[in-house]
Amino acid sequence: MILVDNIPKNSILKTMNWTVNISNKASKAIQKLPKTVKQSLFLLLREIEISGPVRGNWKNYGKLGKDLHHCHIKKGNLTYIVIWEIKDKQIKLVEVAYAGTHEKAPY
Repeated sequence: MILVDNIPKNSILKTMNWTVNISNKASKAIQKLPKTVKQSLFLLLREIEISGPVRGNWKNYGKLGKDLHHCHIKKGNLTYIVIWEIKDKQIKLVEVAYAGTHEKAPY
């Protein structure tokens, strides 16, 4: 916990959150997702921002490569997944590469 009294004047506080970008391709696909799937996606993206790209608490989370991750955001007749990639660990940058049905996933 940071106490306001302990912060030197003219100091800058920087949170250690991750930045999550969405690729153009994924952004277009997100527009077409059902509302409930979008809600799950945005919850996942917020968790990535706060806690980082390793999201073992999500269904079928897995690493697809060194810096590539994925998980299911909705199971059922149509399973929806998200694929994201760590672009830069130093500045904590992640990019969503795909969001959509499992059947059309690029892996």
